[in-house]
Amino acid sequence: MRRTRAVPLSVALGLAAACTATGGSQPSADPTTTTSNPVTAPPVSLSLLVFNVEYGGSRSTDAVMADLDADVVGVLESYNRLPEIAAKAGYPYYDVGLQILSKYPILEPSGADGLYALIEVRPGEAVALINTHLDYVQDGPNRLARGVPLAEVLAGEEEVRLASIQKLLPSATRLLDEQWPVLFTGDLNEPSHLDWTAATSAQHGGIGAVPWPVSTALIGAGLRDAYREVRPDPVTDPGNTWGQVAGSNGSARRIDFAYVGGPVEVKSSEVVGERGGDSVDRGYPTWTSDHRAVLSQLILHPKPIPTTIALSSRLVTAGDDVTLTYRQPGADGTVTLTGPSSATYPAPGDSGTVVVPTAELAGGDYRVDLSDPTGAVIATNELYVRPRHSQVEVTTDAATYAVGEPITVRWTDGPANRWDWIGVYRAGAADPERDDYLLWGYTGGHDAGALPPRPEGELVLGRDHQGSPWPLPAGRYRVHYLLTDQYESAGSTDFIVR
Repeated sequence: MRRTRAVPLSVALGLAAACTATGGSQPSADPTTTTSNPVTAPPVSLSLLVFNVEYGGSRSTDAVMADLDADVVGVLESYNRLPEIAAKAGYPYYDVGLQILSKYPILEPSGADGLYALIEVRPGEAVALINTHLDYVQDGPNRLARGVPLAEVLAGEEEVRLASIQKLLPSATRLLDEQWPVLFTGDLNEPSHLDWTAATSAQHGGIGAVPWPVSTALIGAGLRDAYREVRPDPVTDPGNTWGQVAGSNGSARRIDFAYVGGPVEVKSSEVVGERGGDSVDRGYPTWTSDHRAVLSQLILHPKPIPTTIALSSRLVTAGDDVTLTYRQPGADGTVTLTGPSSATYPAPGDSGTVVVPTAELAGGDYRVDLSDPTGAVIATNELYVRPRHSQVEVTTDAATYAVGEPITVRWTDGPANRWDWIGVYRAGAADPERDDYLLWGYTGGHDAGALPPRPEGELVLGRDHQGSPWPLPAGRYRVHYLLTDQYESAGSTDFIVR
C-alpha cells in the first residue's frame, strides 16, 4: 500500500521501487535446460522475510532487518537505497531490479526476462524467488466500505492487480512443473480470500466472504500461503500487516505475503511490527514503516542449477564493467556479445567469470551467448548499455492538443526504475518539489511493480488515468519524468491545450 501523506494536498491518493532495471552486487543466471530434482540431498533450512520499508526505509528498518537476520528478504519500496540497506543490514548479495537481499548468491535467469531470480542456497543448487509489488489504486476494501458493489470492486481488482499477477504466473507454474522450490513474496495491496470469510465478517465491517482474485489465482496455480499454512484460522490469527500501523490509511488487513510452492515445508510464520500491536508476534520499540513484515521459517529441497550464463546487471551505464558468470557441461566455451557493437571472450572450464568493460560498447540492446566448442549456443541472456552522459528525453506526440484529446508522452534513455512516473503540471506551477501535479501515471502502468522497466517507452494520458482534471482545460502545461515514486524530475517537455 502507498502512504498518502507524501502526496500533494490537492490529490487524494499518492504515488515504489529500484534504481535500475536489474542491477545488483552479484551475477545473474541464464538456465536454458532443466533437470528433475529427485529430492535425495539433505534439505536446507531457510528464513524468508517480506518487508515493505516505506519510501526507501530508514535506520530503524535497517536495524530490524539486521536483527531478524533472515536468509532472504523480499524488499518493497527500497528505491535506490537497496545497496545501502544491504550494507547496513549485513547482506552480501542484493538485486536492485527485483528488490532482493540475500545471504546467498542471486542469479537472474535470462529465460525469466527479469521476472524472478534463483537463490543459490547450496553450491550448484538453488530455489526460485519472485518478489513483486502490485499497484495500490482502486483499493478494494476501502471501496467496499464506501458501499461500492462487490462485483464492481472485484472488476477493479482484476483490472489493476490480477492482470499483473497473470503476467507472473506463467513463470511460477513453469517453475513448479519443473519441480523447483518456489518462493513468492510481495506487497500485493489486496487481501486474501482465506482471510475474508463468513466467520471473519466482524473484522471487515460486516462484509462476509470475498473471493479476492489475486490470492485465488496464486493458490489455484499451486502456491500456498505460508502464514495461513501454519495459522489456518483467520479469526484467532488475522495476521494484519497494514491498516493498524501509523501512516497507513485504511482498514486492518493482511496484504504482505509469502507464498511457497514445490518441495517447501513451512515450519513457522510470524508478523513483525510495532511492540504491543494487535497481530504482532515479534515487536520492536521503534517502527517507522507503514507496513509490518512477515518472517517465515522454511525447510526446502533446492534444485540443481542447469547450464547458465549470468550477468551482474542486465542494465548498465557505459564505462561500468559487467561480470558474466557461466556454468557449462565440462568443455571450454565462448561468450559472445552481439548488438550495436560485438565482442567475444573465452570461457574455459565448466564454470568461471568474465569481466566485460563496457566503455567502448555503443549504447543499446545486446544478446549475450554462451557457446560450446562446436559453436552451438547453450545459454543466453540480455544486456542493455545506456550511454554514460545521456539525459532522459521526454516528448509528446503533438505540441498542441484539443480539449479532451489523449496525450501520448514518450521517453528515451530513462533510468528504468520501477515506479518512475509521468506527471502533468500547469506551466506556471511546474516545480514537482513544490507544486501539485494534475494527471499522472506510472511509466510501467499498473504493472510497474511486477515487470522489469525499460529505458524507453510511452504512456497515453486520458480519461482513465489518475489525477484530475480531465479533460485538461485550455492552457499551457509541463510534463515531467519523475523518479521512483517521488518528486525528482529527470526530464520534461511542454505542450498546449487549446
